[in-house]
Amino acid sequence: MTSSPAVRPYRPEDREALEDICVRTAHNGGDSRPFYADPGIFPVIFAVPYVHLEPGLAFVLDDGRGQAVGYIVGAADTPRFAEDFRTKWLPLVADRYPEPSGAPGTPDESMIQLLHRPERMVVPQAAAYPAHLHIDLLPEWQGRGHGRALMRSFLRTLAERAVPAAHLSMVTANTPARAFYDRLGFHEIEVPDPGILTYLGRTTKDLDRL
Repeated sequence: MTSSPAVRPYRPEDREALEDICVRTAHNGGDSRPFYADPGIFPVIFAVPYVHLEPGLAFVLDDGRGQAVGYIVGAADTPRFAEDFRTKWLPLVADRYPEPSGAPGTPDESMIQLLHRPERMVVPQAAAYPAHLHIDLLPEWQGRGHGRALMRSFLRTLAERAVPAAHLSMVTANTPARAFYDRLGFHEIEVPDPGILTYLGRTTKDLDRL
């Protein structure tokens, strides 16, 4: 017997699905596997450390049969999370992904460099938005209101913890993602020289209109 798709808290048995979703959506919203020798680097940076360090802020979209087909993860206090990432998470994975010497020479090395620089998450211009998040849905589950439901669960949990606002960064070229965030009330945060990224923020107020 199956039920309707629904958002629920992350469970440890969701980890394999979480990793798979991350890999399949990591390249500008599309599948990273054709572009990276080891696309497993993506969940090691952008998904698994969050469920390891802040599981209470992790939610998945359940397809109604117990399978996670989307997720949202994040941190309530970005500077604290960056510190925990370095001291508690990086030692668990650094042997698998040693820091490259010199400038990155491949796409994989560029990602591994990000892994070893968690302080990059702390952007002074986003200080008024102390939380940050990552959200991903498999393509066939997009455009059906599920992303909105994931975001609502995440932001409501932040509001319950008295966290006033959250931010995210996205690849500027991913215009469908930008349209999604705009619809949910996010606005651009001006960050000098952001490179290929755009920073967006939103308060945890007015969630009834989300």
